[in-house]
Amino acid sequence: MLRVEGLDAGYGDVRILFGFDLIARSGEITCLLGRNGAGKTTALKAIMGLIPASAGRVMLDGEEIAGLPAHEVPRRRVGYVPQGRRLFAELTVAENIEIALMVRRAGSDVRERALDLFPRLRERLDQRADTLSGGEQQMLATARALCLEPRVLLLDEPTEGLQPSMVDLIRDVTLRLKREGVAVVLVEQRIDAVLALADRACFIENGRNRETLTGDALRAEPGLLEARLGV
Repeated sequence: MLRVEGLDAGYGDVRILFGFDLIARSGEITCLLGRNGAGKTTALKAIMGLIPASAGRVMLDGEEIAGLPAHEVPRRRVGYVPQGRRLFAELTVAENIEIALMVRRAGSDVRERALDLFPRLRERLDQRADTLSGGEQQMLATARALCLEPRVLLLDEPTEGLQPSMVDLIRDVTLRLKREGVAVVLVEQRIDAVLALADRACFIENGRNRETLTGDALRAEPGLLEARLGV
């Protein structure tokens, strides 16, 4: 389980998160929701150690990971698929995957499992990442994170700009990971995706967790999403 308590973080002198709290349980999908600029992406970056936390705690199964060097967080099996994918553009598909395997010294069985989830990548192993389609790049970014065999997976807008078939694939993989006991934190703007996937929804406003609702509560009253997000 991932537990974030009282997290303050930002960029230089500009603070974005103010006492942010979040709980992501194993085998559940927790959706992090909020308007643009609310602090969703900053929260994921702070969890990953990509920006420093000035206060608060980030606990992974009881271990404090806030303050660890950023390269140590993935070694604790925390996967991150950032908005915009952030692939090694000039490297091939195979090389991008190999770099991920090196983080935890994983073997070929882990590589094969990731490729089984995204068979199209097998056809693109020797192709440079920057020549892939948007959907294929999202597959690669996700496969790279899965090579960590994550206990926690952070997904930032994974379906943004994708065609419907790719959206369905990403959702199917996310649900499979949930069934396998992974704690998934999903930043998503699509209301249909949130209603279909969420076990819990955390609404962030001005860098604070204003409210957390169960997925059942959202599905029983879908207008809550529109009311909270203004969409």
